[in-house]
Formats: sequence, structure tokens, C-alpha cells
Amino acid sequence: MRSEAALPLPEIAAEALTPAADLASVALQALDDMKAEEIVEIDLSGKTSIADTMIIASGRSQRHVGAIADALMRALKDNGREAIGVEGLPLCDWVLIDAGDVVVHIFRPEIRSFYNLEKIWGEDRPSEATERARA
Repeated sequence: MRSEAALPLPEIAAEALTPAADLASVALQALDDMKAEEIVEIDLSGKTSIADTMIIASGRSQRHVGAIADALMRALKDNGREAIGVEGLPLCDWVLIDAGDVVVHIFRPEIRSFYNLEKIWGEDRPSEATERARA
């Protein structure tokens, strides 16, 4: 039986990446190739300085979340992103992958609905400039 982690990685050219756009494309392709579910891309430009793009996806189980995270990390490294921060791999309920300009959250469905990051970071979130003006 072939494990999910042994699936082939996405074939993306290893040319120099422009920070957020190409990294997001690599991440989205890897998530799609690993059959991640409910993939959402959120533009964070002007909302925060932590990243330009946040991607949220779900895996069907802890094993699937771990396999998605592993494939995504390999795809990012294969495309020139060596400094990748990762949190949550031992349990695989919620894995955070920080690739600098792109942050990817991979959840089990129950955990995703509990934290509801889409609502927190969605379109109605005020920008940092608006927040500073209020202060």
C-alpha cells in the first residue's frame, strides 16, 4: 500500500521566486496535489506585516494533515525557500508553515471550524493603517 507521503511532488519550475505571488502559487499547487480540502487564500497586504498571503486548508485526518505539510515543505524547499518555520507537526491537528511572505495553516476540519481563521482575517478585517488612525 502506498502512503500519502510518497505521492509525487508538484512539478513547478525552480526559477527564482518573487516573494509572495510565486510562493503562494507553489503552496496552492502542492496543497491541490495532496488533495487538501477547502483551500482558501487570503490577501493580507495592508492588513498586517506578518505576511502578504495566508492560505488555509484542511486535511481529512491527522495523517493527511501531516502528509500535506510534508509535501508542502518539500515543494517550498525545492523552489528555493530554505528558511521555513513549522509548528504543530507532532500532533497534526493544526500545522502552521511560515515561509516568510506566505503563511499556510493546515487543519483537521474540527479544529479549523473551532478557530475560524477565515473570519478573523477575512475581507472585513481593518488594515493596520486604519488601526493606527483609531489609536
